[in-house]
Amino acid sequence: MDAQTHWEKVYTEKAPTAVSWYRPHLETSLSQIERVASKNSAIIDVGGGESTLVDDLLSHGYDDSTVLDVSQTAIAENKKRLGEAAGRVRWLVADITEAELPQSAYDVWHDRAVFHFLTQLSDRVAYVKQAALAVKPGGHVIVSTFGPQGPTKCSGLDVVRYDAESLHREFGARFRVVESLKELHHTPFGTIQQFLYCHCRIEAAL
Repeated sequence: MDAQTHWEKVYTEKAPTAVSWYRPHLETSLSQIERVASKNSAIIDVGGGESTLVDDLLSHGYDDSTVLDVSQTAIAENKKRLGEAAGRVRWLVADITEAELPQSAYDVWHDRAVFHFLTQLSDRVAYVKQAALAVKPGGHVIVSTFGPQGPTKCSGLDVVRYDAESLHREFGARFRVVESLKELHHTPFGTIQQFLYCHCRIEAAL
């Protein structure tokens, strides 16, 4: 089963609140974005799924937001939830490793829980190239994965767990580490998952 088919199945069969990664609000993500973004910053949320981060970005005055996800179902659910406000967001249905993104278009790249699903080196290389191409020089890349004590599988798929050093190695010297932090995510099922957030700044264009 390819990635798009898998995630269409997940988002079709499960309610937004019935997946392990669900949070009513992505407080840590929003806080990280607010620390580096101005109100006119161009922000892309990679693998936004059905999360409410886009709702919070809009309510906090960020009006240049793009949400990308491989699942059309997830994007449709987001649009339905937002109603008329969905027209203030750019929506992209694509696999991030293959998406056609504009060059130097974004000030902030955010990803909570996509990168750790990229178990193949070729997919990780493609992802990093996308970020390096699409984020402006001096822009920010905020990526969250499972930490060293996080799960080894999610949604039936293998994942790669990272600490700050191993995650940064995947991105390379062009991405200068600003900070990293760990978060304990309480799932809707009463379990706890360790997430790692890594914030980098792009030093130079490709």
